[in-house]
Amino acid sequence: MTTARQTTGAQKPSTSKQRPDEPEFAWLKTYPAGVRWDADFQPQPLGRMLDDTVNRYPDRNCTYFLGKTMTYREIGALADRAARGLQDMGVGKGTKVGLLLPNCPTYVIFFYAILKAGGTVVNFNPLYTVEELTHQVEDSGTEIMVTLDLKVLFEKVDALLAADTLPKAVVCPFAALLPSLKSVLFRLFKSREVAKPQRSPQAARITDETTVLANDGGVLEPDILPHEDVAVLQYTGGTTGTPKGAMLTHANLTINVQQVEAWATDLDRGNERIMGILPFFHVFGMTTVLNFSVAVGGEMVLMPKFELINALELIDKTKPTVLPGVPTLYNAMMHHPELDKYDLSSLRFCISGGAPLPIEVKRGFETLSGCKLVEGYGLSETSPVATCNPLDGPIKEGSIGVPLPATVISIRAIDEPEKELATGENGEICIAGPQVMTGYWEKPEDNEDVFVGEFLRTGDVGHMDEDGFTFIVDRLKDMINCSGFKVYPRRVEEAIYEFPAVEEVTVIGIPDAYRGEAPKAFIKLRKGETATTDEIFAFLKPKISKLEMPSEIEFRDELPKTMVGKLSKKELRAEAEGGAPS
Repeated sequence: MTTARQTTGAQKPSTSKQRPDEPEFAWLKTYPAGVRWDADFQPQPLGRMLDDTVNRYPDRNCTYFLGKTMTYREIGALADRAARGLQDMGVGKGTKVGLLLPNCPTYVIFFYAILKAGGTVVNFNPLYTVEELTHQVEDSGTEIMVTLDLKVLFEKVDALLAADTLPKAVVCPFAALLPSLKSVLFRLFKSREVAKPQRSPQAARITDETTVLANDGGVLEPDILPHEDVAVLQYTGGTTGTPKGAMLTHANLTINVQQVEAWATDLDRGNERIMGILPFFHVFGMTTVLNFSVAVGGEMVLMPKFELINALELIDKTKPTVLPGVPTLYNAMMHHPELDKYDLSSLRFCISGGAPLPIEVKRGFETLSGCKLVEGYGLSETSPVATCNPLDGPIKEGSIGVPLPATVISIRAIDEPEKELATGENGEICIAGPQVMTGYWEKPEDNEDVFVGEFLRTGDVGHMDEDGFTFIVDRLKDMINCSGFKVYPRRVEEAIYEFPAVEEVTVIGIPDAYRGEAPKAFIKLRKGETATTDEIFAFLKPKISKLEMPSEIEFRDELPKTMVGKLSKKELRAEAEGGAPS
């Protein structure tokens, strides 16, 4: 195991004065009632969290998947048997086991099984190409990949086995996850979509799920050191470069869940129903849906593939109480022409993360749904949640909120990260807390660059106000240099979002002969709406400066997005540069 920072104790960041002239952290003046910033969190092996909930709520539903439910007792028993089966395959402390799966009960079972066996989970995006998977398998040292027998997934794993990139695989039947009738119909009418692993030339290195589960569940409990042992190797999105594996320890992940629990002061433990639209291979979904649900004994309503109409129908049918999502999800929902046909009243709170939440989207969704939508913030490197607006109490529009308990936010000078800036000054947002990763897997140079003392440098630019609320201005790498001045795309995007016909917008910097760089806006209009570039320019004139005014506006039917639905600038930049996205 490669670690970049040795951690001991509870790893609560220093509570020394924020600045010499301030008696305490600014956010403590307005911290949510009922939430203690100085709360004491106890780390534990992540797999034990499932055991605790199985003991507490054995007969409560753990998962709802395409009409079939499974209880915590059932999921827990299968996780134990899978863990012992993995141990019999050689999985021990630190063994890297990959998950190439959509949101489904198999993911839940094997996620916790790997941890119980002592292994490290490596999350893989099911939509990745074989080339992308190859890089991550080789970089991480993944020894076993768990997947389903669907051709779209298995054929990629088979290719990795054939190339000797991957040593072994475990293949699980998709039909077994379905209710009885659906399972029969799937086998009858969807057989062409199912692979036959036993006929693969690599069959000797493939173990079927039945074999893995053929034991009594007597797990040989590994000696897990929560602060040192890596539970999940979480690869960054790679939107600004080559993906890197963030080493998230058992302590990082169990404490981050406790931080989120502490934030939600009115949880109805054992009765919450969490909508699982966010993919579990992404850190946001892994923590706020998978681990959070298990921690509070909630039922996960799982979607293997996101389609807006199916999501609305599922919300209407299953009555979830919590919906974590990205801004584009809420934007799409509020613009659905038949939204009023669906009952969203069961939702008690929605959390937006992964990308900036435009103010117009927040206001519009809250008006149409009647549900409070709060913006939070985090990164793969912070497990991921670091800040959030209060669920119960005053919020500030456009803000990512205040730090979660035991978390410190510090705004540092961009060119001098050791220097902390005063209230209201823009600088790099830096984070210290027990949820911060130990470092990047086998990337010592990157680890030197990303930490300044105990603080993680996020690469995001923002400022903190007098009440401790943080406001993101933009990504450091997204800033546009216009005639020597910094232009932040997010500010331009926020102004364009106020135009009534605009549904989505992305702003990037493009080469400009006079200014060096200039903003260019890509706009998707709402269905049935029209607008001209002249109308947009006229609308923006009183709202932004001449320096911030886009040099070009281009209308598109769709804007590129990442695998989790965030608007993506990478493809647009590549187009502007005349090449393919890297």
